[in-house]
Amino acid sequence: MAELHIIGQIIGASGFPQSSLFCKWGVHTGGAWRLLSGLREGQTQVDFPQTGEMAHWSHPIDLHYTTKGLQGWPKLHIQVWHQDSFGRCELYGYGYCHIPSSPGHHRLQCATWRPLGSWQEQLAQMFVGGGPQLRSPDLIYSGADRYRLHTVAMGVVEVELGIILRHFDRYGIES
Repeated sequence: MAELHIIGQIIGASGFPQSSLFCKWGVHTGGAWRLLSGLREGQTQVDFPQTGEMAHWSHPIDLHYTTKGLQGWPKLHIQVWHQDSFGRCELYGYGYCHIPSSPGHHRLQCATWRPLGSWQEQLAQMFVGGGPQLRSPDLIYSGADRYRLHTVAMGVVEVELGIILRHFDRYGIES
């Protein structure tokens, strides 16, 4: 079977309204993919940058997949959260990016967004915090109903990945 190695890190995030950020991440694949080693999902530490606006995480990603087909190529989905001084956590953004299909070193920028909500929810968010969240996080990367959402753009998450392909030539894929 063909093998895919994903080795890299979630570098950090910038462009968000406040600092003190952390990230929940996961990799979604189709049914033909099987994870041999590594963690399919995880969470970074909270970073409160003293200088600059970028939250640095340097969170490692090391995954090894095997597959019988190319359908359902892996996608990295991301949730960025803000932690306030009282320890309360508020969702700041959702995002996803496709894992590159060519071998080598790649630096990705994953744009994030969050649901906007009604004007009452926006007003409550200003005074109380919180805000609307998706009921099903699968909506992030399966755009079936995503077009109906009202969203606002948030910051960018930087990801650095090294991709290694093995035995894809047996399936007609040149690396």
